Order: sequence, then C-alpha cells, then structure tokens
Amino acid sequence: MGEFDGKVVFITGIARGQGRNHAIRFAREGASVIGVDIARPVSEYITYEQTTEDDFHETVRLVEEAGGKILARIADVRDGAALKAVVDEGVQQFGRLDVVVANAGICTWNRFWEMPDDQFEELIDINLTGVFKTLKAAAPAMIEAGNGGSIIVVSSVAGLKAMPGQINYAAAKFGLVGITQAAAKELGPYRIRVNSIHPYSVNTPMGTDVSVLKLFEENPSWEPSFAPILTHKPIADLDDISETVLFLASDRSSTITGSQMALDQGNSKV
Repeated sequence: MGEFDGKVVFITGIARGQGRNHAIRFAREGASVIGVDIARPVSEYITYEQTTEDDFHETVRLVEEAGGKILARIADVRDGAALKAVVDEGVQQFGRLDVVVANAGICTWNRFWEMPDDQFEELIDINLTGVFKTLKAAAPAMIEAGNGGSIIVVSSVAGLKAMPGQINYAAAKFGLVGITQAAAKELGPYRIRVNSIHPYSVNTPMGTDVSVLKLFEENPSWEPSFAPILTHKPIADLDDISETVLFLASDRSSTITGSQMALDQGNSKV
C-alpha cells in the first residue's frame, strides 16, 4: 500500500527535472497524476537546454512504469482556460483532486538595467502569474470535493533572499510567498493547506546551468550571495526536493499551512 493510494495530484512542469521526479514519486505511492507541461522551448533568454515533447512523453512512460495512472496534456501555465480544461478532464477521469504541485518555471539572467522589458515580463508571466492561474484552475475542484487537500508552491531560495543577476526571478519568487500566504488564509476553512518550498541549486538543467559562469566572472561581487552553508552538498538531488513535497502533501504535515520551507543548503542564511 502506498501513502497516496486513491489520491490524485496535479503537477505543472512535468516534462523533466523536479516535476518529473515528483510525478514518479507520487505514482510509486499510489497516486494518480494529472500533469501538464509546455513541452517546447519557451524563451530566447533561457541559456540552458529547454524542454521537448520527447521529454514530456518520457515522463508519461516513467510514471506508468512506476505503476501510476497519468493524464498528461501539453499546456502553457500562462493559459488559464487550458489549465482549467486539464483539471476538469482529470477530475472527470480520476474522480477527485487532492494535491497540487505548482512547479512549472524558468530562470533567466541579466543585470537589471540591461534586461529587456520582455525578459522581465515573460518570466513574471510564467513563474508568478502561471502559479496564480494554476491555483485558480485547481482550487474549485478541491473545494467542491470537500476532502481538504494540500497545495505546494515551488518558489526558490530567491524568494527568501534576492540574488544579483535575477531581479525578474526574485520578483516572481518573492511574489509566490504572497500568493502562498493569501491562498492559505482563503482555503483554510476548506481544510486545504498551502505552503511554499524554497530550493537552492538542484540537479536539473536549470539548476546546473554553467553558461552563467561568464556573468559571475564579469561580476565577482555576486559570488558571496550564492554560497551554501552545506558546502559538502552544493547541489540538491531531485529526491531531496520530492521528499519535502510528499511530506507537505501528506497528513504528516496536517498542522502546516502558509509556511515557507527552506530546502536551500543554508544559503538563505548567508
């Protein structure tokens, strides 16, 4: 028996990285998965390898290989109508919705006075407004079901401590703290908990983007902001993050809502 037998989880950004790992881990614990991803390159400003439709289909295969049921659709988190349609289809197929993991996001770099307006606005649309639209699409189904539930918002250490070179990313990730706390207060009467997690560097294409080293060479004063306390593990494994996601999704965290959990190797305290 799995910890999430009979439960249904909606995850954005499932094609690879953290989203894929969360989907696999939930499937191993008996959950059915509703998943979305844009499954194509999304920005000219991204310097790491971008997601493909092949990545998306591989996630579906891996979730099914893990014994899970999955309804996966290609959708953009900036499209609220598309998200609602996927949630409605998933609830019709699986009968309920218990957990939401608002994971989809991108990262782009620049000094703020050299950042084109569309680079700033694009990231805000995906990383901040996309999470708002994700929660807006999912919350009514959870409320109507009357089963309570848990929403996990994937922010960043940059939502606890702003980083140089990432003014757009910091603005979005700090904004997610506000979304988390406001949603927690509004959904509390329905027994739906809302929390945000704040990873530092994670072993994904985004989290290990070496192309940004040139910026650090040009701006050596930035380096202290990125130092972890746990120097023996400067990059988190995917399971390090998924463990906390599953904890927050479970009854083991029944007293936790509106909280910000730092999974950041201590970086926010440096």
